[in-house]
Amino acid sequence: MVMFWVTILAVSILLYVLLDGFDLGVGMLFGLASDEPRRHAIISAVAPVWDGNETWLVVSGVILWGAFPVVYSVLMSAFYLPVLLMLAGLILRGVAFEFRHKTVRMRWMWNASFVGGSLVATFMQGLMVGALVQGLPVSGDRYAGGEFGWFSPFAIACGIGLCVGYALLGACWLVRKCEDDVRDQAYRLIPCLSAALLVFMIVVFGYALVGHFAVMTRWLDRPSLFVFPVVGVLAAITLAASVHRQQDALPFPMVALIFLAAFGTLAISFWPYMIPFSVTIEQAAAPHSSLAFMFWGEGLFVFPLMLLYTVISLTVFRGKVAASRDHY
Repeated sequence: MVMFWVTILAVSILLYVLLDGFDLGVGMLFGLASDEPRRHAIISAVAPVWDGNETWLVVSGVILWGAFPVVYSVLMSAFYLPVLLMLAGLILRGVAFEFRHKTVRMRWMWNASFVGGSLVATFMQGLMVGALVQGLPVSGDRYAGGEFGWFSPFAIACGIGLCVGYALLGACWLVRKCEDDVRDQAYRLIPCLSAALLVFMIVVFGYALVGHFAVMTRWLDRPSLFVFPVVGVLAAITLAASVHRQQDALPFPMVALIFLAAFGTLAISFWPYMIPFSVTIEQAAAPHSSLAFMFWGEGLFVFPLMLLYTVISLTVFRGKVAASRDHY
């Protein structure tokens, strides 16, 4: 049961990062659109799927709360303010997404809210990941730091890095879904965003390896673990080639593969800890009876149905965005 829920949690988080990552990235890139037709095309590229993508955050939170309550309590205690700001950003962008279609005179305000909400939500997610990698003060099964124990230059750098990564996902999604000027502008952004993301990933993983000796020893003792970085490098090479040849369908899955490689590398580096070097998976897990009880609801119905819904929605709304004057 423990390994089952660890796997489900990892898949849910990864799906959230990839799916909500691209529409948060599109939201940030929305601010670069110079006229209303381009803005309409960008909105239409994510309109049918964006709210479903955010649901994976709820799924991940529910699994963490029910299956790993110790980790949930520590993270919520440590990241109370960042979580509130992240949720405020998500709420603001959701409201702006709908309200910008209802007004003309104040549309500029909702456009700015859509960009700002996307940026704040993304930055806070990256900041929390950075603080988690750097290490949280934990005493027993409780957070032992202050209100701003998560704040550090490294966490700030991770927040900026995730903004770059999500923007890259968003640019590749626009290449996949849009045509003409929007697609061409996205193609021009991909090389710069890719280079910035590469520098960020080298810095982050270098810090994780050098700053945590146990992590470095694990990688040196087991060279087979380098399969994830190798996959990431091959995906980056394929991404560069697909952008050069302007193969619209390839950039997005290649960037998704890079994110998958980075996620796998980070997970392996700190295994079996859920909170690095403080709380292990076994220590964090709820009693077997609770995990088994959750299986009949979340595990057997909610997660598979969410996965099926995501596959169907992405399949139904596949292909390029058609020009339309309607809301979507």
